[in-house]
Amino acid sequence: MKKKVLAIAAAAAMLALSAVLLAGCSGGDQPANSGNAGDVDGFTLTVGFDQGYPPYGYVGDDGEFTGFDLELAKAVCEKMGWNLKLEPIDWDAKDALIGSGAINCIWNGFTMEGREDDYTFSEPYMYNEQVVVVKKDAGAKKLEDLAGKIVLTQVDSAALGVLEDPEGQAELAGTFKELQTIGDYNNAFMQLESGMVDAVACDLSIASYQMAAKPDAYVKLGVLAPENYAVGFKKGDTELAKQVTDALKQLNEEGFVKELCAKYEDQGITYDNWVL
Repeated sequence: MKKKVLAIAAAAAMLALSAVLLAGCSGGDQPANSGNAGDVDGFTLTVGFDQGYPPYGYVGDDGEFTGFDLELAKAVCEKMGWNLKLEPIDWDAKDALIGSGAINCIWNGFTMEGREDDYTFSEPYMYNEQVVVVKKDAGAKKLEDLAGKIVLTQVDSAALGVLEDPEGQAELAGTFKELQTIGDYNNAFMQLESGMVDAVACDLSIASYQMAAKPDAYVKLGVLAPENYAVGFKKGDTELAKQVTDALKQLNEEGFVKELCAKYEDQGITYDNWVL
């Protein structure tokens, strides 16, 4: 009987030790979403986006997040078998968020030019331009007519970068009465409509969206710079960038992208600008 009791105790000890070793191997201290893009069932693509950036990412009439880029992200996740988490962010906090891992990509009409040293990008998928929009009755016909005017753009935007770049349009910006910044383009166009500012410098996609919504209100003056949209990842995250690029190419070959562009055509999106 004594030998039997000792054997049972030894077996219990071995089971306890095995449980401890197994817990250590399983990474019990890791967060629940610690999967990688190769672990189909465990990976979540957390997309950081500006929720006031139609038609690429915004709050729909039903209160849900929607937009051209968000639908693209959803389609990519469905194709890859990933989970999708949409994370609305403050645009000027995007670098800190992607650096900390709170998001693992920025997918929201994100200009890659001038940011190549800060992010790893997918291949560009949509052609874009930085442009200037004024009220149709303002009398301005060309960019030079902005001399002495108040021009507004989004904080930390590609348009701001172009207007501050000595090799870009800094000389033009030097003729403005003032170059102001604001948190989002929806409020920027509200200020333009009210007459608080004379012009808004923004992405072509934003200009097209606003002009499509109010065709008699606004006119585009000219192009500040050509550029491309891509999905931005943390520097060095090349494998995830490649997987997203490959999935986008497949979606285009299957005709999904063309259909999605047609869905957003009345908001200024055109398949003619798809470059991937």
